[in-house]
Amino acid sequence: MDLQTIETAAKLRRRIFLTAYSGGMAHLASSFSAVEILYALYLRGVMNHNPHDPAKPDRDRFVLSKGHGALALYAVLCEAGYLTEDELFTYLKPNCHIGGEPNTRDIAGIEASTGSLGHGLSAGVGMALAQKLDRTGAKTYVLIGDGESQEGSIWEAAMSAAALSLDNLIVILDCNSLQKSSRVDDTMGYVHWDEKWRAFGWNVSECDGHDVDALAAAFRGIVPNGKPTLVIAHTVKGKGVSLMEGNPIWHFRMPNQKELRTFLQELQLSEADLEG
Repeated sequence: MDLQTIETAAKLRRRIFLTAYSGGMAHLASSFSAVEILYALYLRGVMNHNPHDPAKPDRDRFVLSKGHGALALYAVLCEAGYLTEDELFTYLKPNCHIGGEPNTRDIAGIEASTGSLGHGLSAGVGMALAQKLDRTGAKTYVLIGDGESQEGSIWEAAMSAAALSLDNLIVILDCNSLQKSSRVDDTMGYVHWDEKWRAFGWNVSECDGHDVDALAAAFRGIVPNGKPTLVIAHTVKGKGVSLMEGNPIWHFRMPNQKELRTFLQELQLSEADLEG
């Protein structure tokens, strides 16, 4: 990735952390793992979207099924022009419109209210089917987690998408190997995600989920062939802060005063930045 891409990803992580710090809580690690995925979709010209006309009929849709990673989506939507930083920093404040999980009433550009894990893919199947029926040529992108993939509704939706030949549906698996309190492998055993999704009738590709160039190339390389597509994005939960990386205790917590020093140093922030 070029220097500008790396710097923008770092900027997004700083924005996520400062918003979380201002609001007092967040799923930081889950948001940090998804930064480059959302960057590639919204800021690299992969998705057909327009912040000045967010309801245009032929737009591509995006559904954040792992809704607890909402701060990553908010930060990228802010960078893309859907909301201002002032609006973003109302997060979790009294009478605010930006909560801990995506809500269609909150921000232009939010296509689905999510947070109950496993439900977002079903919504995405419906959107992709509607796009097919309307002949708009639009696509639907859905971001799911590997821990979330223990939900049975994921697999009901996966079977439906294949049966309906939804080759305009692209699912991205944020494959960071962690869930709320442990490793995914410790809960379900090692899962061969590629084999499983292919068995359900999907195209499957894999890439480094923190490489914006590789992600954009994977999305642009999808050729409609009558099958939906899964992109397995290999990521690190908590990417960007050493204390969080690969550590399940950071699923839902903020740093204490001692830990805060590491966050500030590694995110290149100062105490003055925390004061807004």
